[in-house]
Amino acid sequence: MTEPKAPFPYEGPEALRQPLVAALTRVVDPEVAMSIVDVGLIYGVTVTAEKLHVRLTMTSAACPVADLIIDEVETELDRVAPPELLIEVELVWEPPWSADRMSERARRFMQW
Repeated sequence: MTEPKAPFPYEGPEALRQPLVAALTRVVDPEVAMSIVDVGLIYGVTVTAEKLHVRLTMTSAACPVADLIIDEVETELDRVAPPELLIEVELVWEPPWSADRMSERARRFMQW
């Protein structure tokens, strides 16, 4: 049985894929009350021998909860990542977020 694909680009050990997806799915964007994974804020995760790097965005540059979301991402990743990995969360604005990045579940929830 093959593991389900991550809902965002993932590069790293297969054994970490699902724990990392689950950790990121537990982080909720309080403005829309949905997982940041469903909203499409995660642009990619790369795991090397030294570092766990997450690229994420916000729905707008004026997002008032960006720091809160980044803190929660770091906390959730810290719970599942091997202790030797440095966790780096990078906030990016390119490409800009759009509703096209949302999961089907999120679109149904938002009635889009």
